[in-house]
Amino acid sequence: MPRGERPLDPGDTPLLRFAADLRRLREKAGGPPYRELAQRAHFSAAALSDAASGRKLPSLDVTVAYVRACEGDVESWEQRWHEITAELTAQTPPPEDDSLAPYLGLGSFQREDADRFFGRERLVEELLDTLSRTRFVAVFGASGSGKSSLLRAGVLPRLESAVLGTPGSSPVRECARWLDEIGGPDAVLVVDQFEEIFTLCQDEEQRAEFVAMLTGAPCRVVIGVRADFFAHCTGFPELVDALRDGQVTVGPMTAAELQRAIVQPAVRVGCVLENSLQATIAAEATGQPGVLPLLSHALLETWRRRRGNTLTLSGFQSAGGLAGALAQTAEQIHSGLTPRQQVLARNLFCRLTAVGEDIGDVKRVVPHDELDDDPDVGVVLERFTAARLLTAGRDGVELAHEALLRRWPRLRDWLAEDHEGLRLHRRLTEAAQAWESLGKDPGALYRGVRLALTRDWAAGHADVLSTREHQFLHASATAELRRARRSRQLVVTLAVLLLLVVGAAGYAVHAERTAARQRDVALSQIVAGKADALRRSNPMLAAQLSLAAYRLAPTDEARTSLLETFPLPFARLRGHAGHVNTVAFNGVGSMVVTSSHDGTAKLWDVAQQKEIATLTGHRGTVNAAAFSPDGRTVATAGWDYTARLWNSDDRAGRAVLSGHTREVNAVTFSRDGTLVATASTDRTAKVWNARTGEEVTTLRGHADGLVSVAFGADNDVVATAGWDRRAAVWRLSDPEHPVFLTAHTAPVVWLAFSPDGKLLATAGQDGLVVLWDTSDPRTPRQLSTISGHDGIVRSVTFRGDGRMLATAGVDQTTRLWDLADARWPRRIATFTGHGNAVVSVAFGPDGNTLATGSDDGTALLWKVPSRPLADVDEAGRWVCETAHPVITRAEWDRYFPGLRYEPPCT
Repeated sequence: MPRGERPLDPGDTPLLRFAADLRRLREKAGGPPYRELAQRAHFSAAALSDAASGRKLPSLDVTVAYVRACEGDVESWEQRWHEITAELTAQTPPPEDDSLAPYLGLGSFQREDADRFFGRERLVEELLDTLSRTRFVAVFGASGSGKSSLLRAGVLPRLESAVLGTPGSSPVRECARWLDEIGGPDAVLVVDQFEEIFTLCQDEEQRAEFVAMLTGAPCRVVIGVRADFFAHCTGFPELVDALRDGQVTVGPMTAAELQRAIVQPAVRVGCVLENSLQATIAAEATGQPGVLPLLSHALLETWRRRRGNTLTLSGFQSAGGLAGALAQTAEQIHSGLTPRQQVLARNLFCRLTAVGEDIGDVKRVVPHDELDDDPDVGVVLERFTAARLLTAGRDGVELAHEALLRRWPRLRDWLAEDHEGLRLHRRLTEAAQAWESLGKDPGALYRGVRLALTRDWAAGHADVLSTREHQFLHASATAELRRARRSRQLVVTLAVLLLLVVGAAGYAVHAERTAARQRDVALSQIVAGKADALRRSNPMLAAQLSLAAYRLAPTDEARTSLLETFPLPFARLRGHAGHVNTVAFNGVGSMVVTSSHDGTAKLWDVAQQKEIATLTGHRGTVNAAAFSPDGRTVATAGWDYTARLWNSDDRAGRAVLSGHTREVNAVTFSRDGTLVATASTDRTAKVWNARTGEEVTTLRGHADGLVSVAFGADNDVVATAGWDRRAAVWRLSDPEHPVFLTAHTAPVVWLAFSPDGKLLATAGQDGLVVLWDTSDPRTPRQLSTISGHDGIVRSVTFRGDGRMLATAGVDQTTRLWDLADARWPRRIATFTGHGNAVVSVAFGPDGNTLATGSDDGTALLWKVPSRPLADVDEAGRWVCETAHPVITRAEWDRYFPGLRYEPPCT
């Protein structure tokens, strides 16, 4: 037995038994020295020896490496590690009072939390300095970057006289109340979540008046705005003028700031963090925008699992880690509810979400009187509020943070299943509130097509509606029935009069024909509207309804609906537990690879639309993945500073490409598959031998991190894109003289060459795609600029013939552009189907299949026409070639009651 290790008796603790079994495993492997074991495991000898000492539970990574080096059963040891973690956690009693916790979880810091708000000291000083020089300051930052906490816990306590508020759905009324409370010209009005004027307020006049009130306020003003709403703000000239000299950007914390934010709150309550925990969090969180609420929640859960006064790596991992803690907590609460309570939880969370048409899904405050007085609803609220996933205040209930919308897969699925229905529901909620506030004025009731659409949706979702909404719909239907009865009476009266004048027989025929024509026109318009509402949830049925509506009566509504039916998604790939970062096809289009924030890449069978395999090995986010041209090799890029090569047939790892000193953000193969290129936050791109994994060359010249890389038509030309707002074209035969392209006004986040290498497309956070002529890579020239996305463009790709371009954006859409003349790109289609930003797009080799990846955690596969559809007849033929299954008789009777069953496609 090695020196320093002692025998264990059956009465020893679970931890000591675990360590003893690790040592027995090493003995079965021949008792290799720890130095030799370290070479196999890629961990230090000290770490492996400590794992088998029994002093503390080793991390999961160290355990797996130890077991693999000893040729043990990794899967069974992983299961055992989780079991002992749960057992050890159970030995630490839960805290009696969460108010003593050093971390807030998902909630924003408030003024009273200033003494535990760390890490943003420099930014607080910058904001106060800017405020001293200008009377209007805007604080921009990504969702989850800590804007609200900065304003509430960092800035407010430093101001002598300040008023804080959020706009809500009635910003003008709120602003008038704030200005009444302002104490003088040196007072400060702090408006958090300014983007609510776009997400919750639907009145353009109110928005304009609110902006005018703020920019003309008799005091200093600070507004906090989500960065993806910057373009929305530029729609107000007075706001643009006010922001000219007063902008502060909240970016990711530096490593030093992050350490203060993690360590100091714990120190304040007498706790310490294991060094391994600090190192793991630093590796996963440094430089990541929007990570702070996830980190705070994960740390809160880790504190609840602490051992004594120590926060441990094993506690962090058992809580789910940075990526999974939030979903794990939500799932634990959900699984503990009764079936009825689970249904109510779904209804509640959907009600707490404002489903955007031009913007992403955002949280909304639900007033207390919007919720029915149901004991089970109270249980759901109490449990999710106790876990700090919901917050309840004077104004109502809301999600503790919008991170829930992105990080809880179950909630994402709920929202994606009936996106259009949720929009109808939100409008119904607002209409019912307005009706009640107006004393149940009949003029505020629904009627016509809006009533028909809403009643049709509500028929299948009766359990979702509140009592007020049921009453509103019933009153609307009753009023519509009265109007219809009066109309029929009037028609009858007129008919009698006309019969007396022109004769019964002739008028009856004419009236019947007119009534039938009017019925067909009305039904065509109604069905076209229902088809639009179904477009996300059931696109195949929606396409056939649009075609049937047009054939019934060629109304403008039906024609527009029919022409907007393409492209059609034919599969949704689910399985990742985080954002899907990239999608890519193999050379024959039979497989798709996806990469994700959940630390995995997955291979999917396109024909069977199912997952084939999961590639694991990276520590943290897998930001990109690509197939070699022959499809035999998969490359992945990770934020663990490495790229990896895998065999696509047996999923075995072939090589680890190590050399970057920061996150690897992109990876791609050359056209002949002999080279691999990677791009990194360390400001370099590297080219590697795809067969041996050896580094060939390093490209240096960008002033900030790189996020995209692409090969031209041959192995000599490479293009890179970076946060320095530039793209660059390199020739590997002369790497010291790149040509920088400077057309974007914000970071360039993606680029792609056309198949012949003569065109380069660059996509930027300025919302633009720029096309470049790269026929001579030494002298690229700008050809055209594409605009149309509402916000950042995240990805671009060319079709195999180079005559079509696809772009993907944070506005949740993918768009197709005709490049018959690259100087004048023409938009030919818009895809809508994802529930969050679309971040990656790829054409299949046949040119008729497209894959998209999204922050909603899914990938979609689409069928697209090979060319723009010329007219409605061609659109109809394409629908019948693509849509399946054929509309059933039951579906026909539901949408075309009383009409003979004539499905448009057979």
